[in-house]
Amino acid sequence: MTNSESEADDTDDEDAEGLTYAETGVDIDASEAATMALIGAAGEFEGDYAGLVDIGDQYLALATDGVGTKLLVAEAVDDYSTIGIDCIAMNANDLIATGVEPVAFVDYLAVETPDEETSEDIGAGLRTGAERADVALVGGETAVMPDVIKGLDIAGTCAGLAPKDAVFPGEAEPGDAIVGWPSSGIHSNGLTLAREAVTQDHEYTDPFPPNPDRTIAEELLTPTRIYSEVLAPLRASETHAAAHVTGGGWTNLTRMGSHRYEITDPFEAQPVFEFVQAEGEVSDEEMHRTFNMGTGFVAAVPEADAAEIVADSEDARAIGEVADGDEAVSIRDLELTE
Repeated sequence: MTNSESEADDTDDEDAEGLTYAETGVDIDASEAATMALIGAAGEFEGDYAGLVDIGDQYLALATDGVGTKLLVAEAVDDYSTIGIDCIAMNANDLIATGVEPVAFVDYLAVETPDEETSEDIGAGLRTGAERADVALVGGETAVMPDVIKGLDIAGTCAGLAPKDAVFPGEAEPGDAIVGWPSSGIHSNGLTLAREAVTQDHEYTDPFPPNPDRTIAEELLTPTRIYSEVLAPLRASETHAAAHVTGGGWTNLTRMGSHRYEITDPFEAQPVFEFVQAEGEVSDEEMHRTFNMGTGFVAAVPEADAAEIVADSEDARAIGEVADGDEAVSIRDLELTE
């Protein structure tokens, strides 16, 4: 029961200059308290990134998520063609981080006013996302609710199956290597901060300064990468845990256990992150607490298995190690704690 926008942590530093996630409207403490209240009332469930249901010799896994305020960028330029990819990606990647193969997806589209062209664009994105994730689209629901919804919102649920011995234990071990895979860009997290930063002096339709052949909107709307191809090499090894780097940025690694994560060779952050940081005067720490900063998926594996996983993956590399010590993520001269 998480939210792709609201998981990101934030440092309440009154002396810090520049934008923070909290100042742009995402109150992390309130969000976490509300989430815990919901879980407390509904009851605990097995699993972290996905809920697991014991069905004999297998687990049925379920994950649900949306696209967050990335929708507002799409709305501003009337381009919803990639939103469906994001919706499937945010759910499928959570299953993959659990060690579960996604098999089916169902969407829920809520609109203020039905629009045929918008629905067609969203549907095309869902179809593309389903192909990339290799899942079946098994229907969905469209609700017209003008008294509740302004514009539209889309969310979905992804179902997956896994033999019980294929699910990752979920706990990294000191001495593990950390293998990482690059992101495709900003993905679907932290857009509240990114939107506020880039629109202070720009329009979404302005050329993106690092690549004037693209607009700022096109860069922000780059679809979230779907990491289906990482599952086979991770299952072939004794993977201890994996993490989808979503809201909360690099602090997501602590979901693999209370250890010290030494990141010595992260993937380079794409130009969109430098642009957001410069436009909003966002601190390095806030950027790493909010965004993936170039690395979208990580796994903690025995050091002996890391080289083979990298060899079996097109663009993976060892980016660090799990160490003894207090829970923290060390990256780019930063010390990130919850």
